[in-house]
Amino acid sequence: MPWLQFSLDVPGEQADAVSAVIDDAGALSVTILDAADEPLLEPLPGETPLWKSTRIVALFEPGTDPQSLQQSLRGLLEMPALQLQVEQLDDRDWSTTWRDTFGAMRFGRRLWVCPVGEDPAQTDAVVVHLDPGLAFGTGTHATTALCLQWLDAHPPAGLSVIDYGCGSGILAIAAYKLGAQSVVAVDIDPQALQATRENALRNQINARLSVMFPQDLDAGAVDVVLANILANPLIEHAAALAGLVKQGGYLVLTGILAEQADAVMTAYRQWFDFSAPVQREEWILLAGIRR
Repeated sequence: MPWLQFSLDVPGEQADAVSAVIDDAGALSVTILDAADEPLLEPLPGETPLWKSTRIVALFEPGTDPQSLQQSLRGLLEMPALQLQVEQLDDRDWSTTWRDTFGAMRFGRRLWVCPVGEDPAQTDAVVVHLDPGLAFGTGTHATTALCLQWLDAHPPAGLSVIDYGCGSGILAIAAYKLGAQSVVAVDIDPQALQATRENALRNQINARLSVMFPQDLDAGAVDVVLANILANPLIEHAAALAGLVKQGGYLVLTGILAEQADAVMTAYRQWFDFSAPVQREEWILLAGIRR
């Protein structure tokens, strides 16, 4: 049975109001997307920032009259120029459509991230299995990819690791699969901690992975700290993060835009010697060794 998908572009400040009206009009689902390829940095828990130009995508039952819906929305929203784009979608198993965009991905020589139930043909592959329905990090974002590539090139065999800002737990799990002796996953978001626990269970390492809020962290200094967060909190918490790294240990920072790299390095240079920044798209990874 085909479904009808309606979409329209609106300013970000109107997105919530437009979504509410469309929802009240009988939409089966309403999704807010980026309409102009604008980077949106990860918000704090409870924050819901939107893009300056947003696209509202709504799914309706077959038989919905597009013209009638358009006229109704024009009146309710007081937007006389509103134009709906209409697309017919064939029925399918929507519970598995994520596989269309999330498949097996390799980072470096042997580190792979795969959907649950899928494995690469490479015989010496190190595989992290994720359910992307949960994930805030699947490897598709440049910052996550940068960290995964760094881990593949610097496997933490026998080392202690903290994943600070763990999201889906992808980096913590990858560190364990690459031989880390101990890994602590830390995040300020309860949903991230839950996603990390569930993905750890999928990878059969849940009994060995410690998952906690930052205020509960009492691991002492470790060999490797991975912090895939944002430039401002990286600068703000420089002393605290530096204190988590042993002498001779690694600090790996990302979530940093290219123009922010110098400011972040300046905040840490009293403790660390940095190698050359690594860039992917507009994002930077910084790796330093504690003096």
